[in-house]
Amino acid sequence: MSEAEARAAVVNFARRDARDKLRGRTRYMVDQVRPGTLHGFVLRATVPSARIVNIDTSVARRMPGVRAIVTAEDAPGRFGIGIADQPLFASEFVRYHGEPIAAVAADTLSQAREAAAAIDVRLEAMPAVLTMAEALSNHAHLVHRDWKRYEVLLEAEGGRRGGNIAWEATVARGDTAAAFARSDVAIIESSFRVGRQSHMQLEPRGAIASYEDGRLHLIASTQAPWTVKNVTARALGLPPSRVRVTVPPVGGGFGVKYGCSIEPYAAALALVAGRSVALINSRQEELQTCPCRENADIHIRSAVTQAGDIVGREATVLMDCGAYGGEQIYLTTMTAHTLGSAYRLGAVKMTSRAVYTNTPPNGAFRACNGVYNVFALERHTDEICSAIGMDPLEFRRRNVLGDGDIGSTGQVFEGNVLGPMLDRMEAMSRSQPFRRAEVGKRLYGKATTVGTWFVFVGPSAATVNLNPDGSATLVTAGVEIGQGTMMQSLPQIVAAKLGIRPEDVVVNAADTDAAGFDVGVGGGRTTVSLGAAASVACDEVRRKLLDVASRMLQTSPEQLVLQNGHVEFVGRAGGGISVASIAEHAQAVSGPISGSGAFTRAGVPAMTGCAAGHFLDAVDIPVFAVHECEVAIDPETGHVEVLSYRVVQDVGRALNPSAIHGQIQGGVIQGLGYALHEEVTINPQGQIAQSGFGSYRVPLAQDVVPVEIALHEGAPSMGPFGTKGAGEVPILNVGGTIACAIANATGKRVQELPLTPPRVLSLMLDRTEQLDLRHAPF
Repeated sequence: MSEAEARAAVVNFARRDARDKLRGRTRYMVDQVRPGTLHGFVLRATVPSARIVNIDTSVARRMPGVRAIVTAEDAPGRFGIGIADQPLFASEFVRYHGEPIAAVAADTLSQAREAAAAIDVRLEAMPAVLTMAEALSNHAHLVHRDWKRYEVLLEAEGGRRGGNIAWEATVARGDTAAAFARSDVAIIESSFRVGRQSHMQLEPRGAIASYEDGRLHLIASTQAPWTVKNVTARALGLPPSRVRVTVPPVGGGFGVKYGCSIEPYAAALALVAGRSVALINSRQEELQTCPCRENADIHIRSAVTQAGDIVGREATVLMDCGAYGGEQIYLTTMTAHTLGSAYRLGAVKMTSRAVYTNTPPNGAFRACNGVYNVFALERHTDEICSAIGMDPLEFRRRNVLGDGDIGSTGQVFEGNVLGPMLDRMEAMSRSQPFRRAEVGKRLYGKATTVGTWFVFVGPSAATVNLNPDGSATLVTAGVEIGQGTMMQSLPQIVAAKLGIRPEDVVVNAADTDAAGFDVGVGGGRTTVSLGAAASVACDEVRRKLLDVASRMLQTSPEQLVLQNGHVEFVGRAGGGISVASIAEHAQAVSGPISGSGAFTRAGVPAMTGCAAGHFLDAVDIPVFAVHECEVAIDPETGHVEVLSYRVVQDVGRALNPSAIHGQIQGGVIQGLGYALHEEVTINPQGQIAQSGFGSYRVPLAQDVVPVEIALHEGAPSMGPFGTKGAGEVPILNVGGTIACAIANATGKRVQELPLTPPRVLSLMLDRTEQLDLRHAPF
């Protein structure tokens, strides 16, 4: 791509969907329900662990309005992301409170609910393991007795599983035993724990299923239409070609809609009923069955010289996947890159385990795995600095990865990125005087942290059609989930490549019948992967367009340039022929102009023998972040106020700076919720204790703090025009930054998130027990 094209792509292009969304005119999934559509309801287990003795639906089937009832007999297959361990309906065993047992479709939702209540389910209670410590104890009850029979869907050499360990990934580089045995090192050991976080997106999960022309059609509120297509087909025993998925605008996702969850139930009901079925979660159902950001235990230790060199590091990360493996099988890979790729390390050994428990399954959430690993890593880093008496900023400058340094899996990093970003943060910080503690008043603390994320690339396809009026239509399976990528960066990329305005690029709504495969919107991949595929498609369109124009202008294509909606002669701005005229001529003479493109990650290998059980050995596009905040703590209540927040974010090239600023502001506020307020808890019956916005505390308007932002450009990237994903990484450092600032303010050892007022007050009163992570040995 030329530099001229790159410059043309950079613009603060406004979102075209903003006006309709602000005025309430956008038609979401729930607005697609037509008259005559049946209403679905899922009957769920009310115990965490049991053997199913009998399910009798005979009474329910005779009740008024009931059109279909489905159980495990109608969908016997298993599915999953890494391991096929999850049935659509519980059949032989119940493994978590809330697991689907049956689904009902009726004329009204109240009729469906009443029929579900009439289904006679006889259960025999079994022991339940509700914590990872219980699951990993000797002679623990197995959540999956038949785990050996499950099909492994993703192959990762060296991965291990067994009993209540759904998957284990490891890193081993160098001799850690020798590093820790050195006489010139201090050994610093830390333990950390984080709770679950719910996405609390405004639109709950839902789907409308219909059976048309011998095929299933799903209107789904999803981030990954092809995943919904393929998983639904697998769960119901259908060829994927018989399933079509279309996606209207999505009212938020943050990862909760990245997998396939509610759609197969609507599909199963529609198949049996022979009519359209709408299945939409209530807020209570959404929260209590939400695949949350997983709770985790992190045990880490380092061998560090007095000069500040990290000669050895060992860590164990336990991730609670709940009753089924889901996303966490894959996320075990990410520990190597979120916990092990910010600092230069000598020898390193890391183990990451996804652990089965009899609790609701967990899933992907913005910067998944990264937020708690950065929290643990940065708190551990500050504890190292305290132990060896080194300034935290100096220690980070000395040890952050630079050009030619290797990550935990032996990947060689390119470019000096974090060092200059720390310098930029220091310059920003100097302009704001730090508040000191006042006697008898609030306590003040300040902290600076670093973090490493990556763009999950994955395969994408795109088609670009050039229309006779000079506009272009982009067809992909990408989804607009509120982040604006489909409405901003992708039209900007296509427009820059074709020399037209972003306003003249139409982005088609996702439809698996119209668009090629895409792995889904998430992981900061949309601008990079879909943008790259669209760019390749535009190259074909450009070539065809310039070929036609060269014949019309009787010159060679090399003498022509696309700009300002015209094909012009090189060096002679203002002449030539409009793109519209050429497209119209081509359509009449040789046919419409279109182009197709595809893209996937090149793949960066790990050092030989270094990584085992990894689905992603090393990262194609690392993304770095530096955060700083100042907090004030009320010593009488434990209430934490964030006084200021600053971010320096690696963006590669900022195509739309204002859009990136919006993502950073939103990501930081969501991170403040994770750091200070939000925690999903499991009661003794295995049920999620929270039921809605009234019992789950998210950041409110008064919690919002303005974020001072600096965008760091120029770091290496394979993204189009040098871009990187900007939506995931803003939340990455927030929990760690807040925790480090609170530790600095109180002088206490912070080991857990969220730091709610009772937890902070207990910390200050020395009533906090030290974590016991014997179930997470090195």
